[in-house]
Amino acid sequence: MSYNPNPLYAAPEDWRAYSGVLSRRVFAFILDYVIVALLWIPAAVVLFFLSILTLGLGFLLYPALFVIVAGIYFGLTVGGSSQASLGMRAMGIAIVRVDGRPMDFLTAIVHLALFWILNSVLTPLILLAGLFTERSRLIHDLLVGTATVRTS
Repeated sequence: MSYNPNPLYAAPEDWRAYSGVLSRRVFAFILDYVIVALLWIPAAVVLFFLSILTLGLGFLLYPALFVIVAGIYFGLTVGGSSQASLGMRAMGIAIVRVDGRPMDFLTAIVHLALFWILNSVLTPLILLAGLFTERSRLIHDLLVGTATVRTS
């Protein structure tokens, strides 16, 4: 018996879709933030020249630039058709909504924001929740109504 891990549908009931997801999420997180850091460099250069054109007003965006780049990156990738960031694709996982609707940009941004907030408050307890919940869901997954499934 095999299952078809299509991330455009609701979270599957097959337990095999969730085995090993937590460790894959950790490695996907590392890959994604390396990618975001690499994307931050050209964004900083563009913001520098934009700041010159705006007589220095653009420099006020530098403290929030990493958050902006990460938000756009995760909003477009996780909220896109594959429902996975580049790091998640490399690790063979995707995020699905429990209600069966596809992820959208706003849901991906809320998922990311809740992850950052809860991670800053509950580190490292946020990962421990995945050991005790069904489908290895973390706290921000429970709040948003998502699950992470294997695609390979």
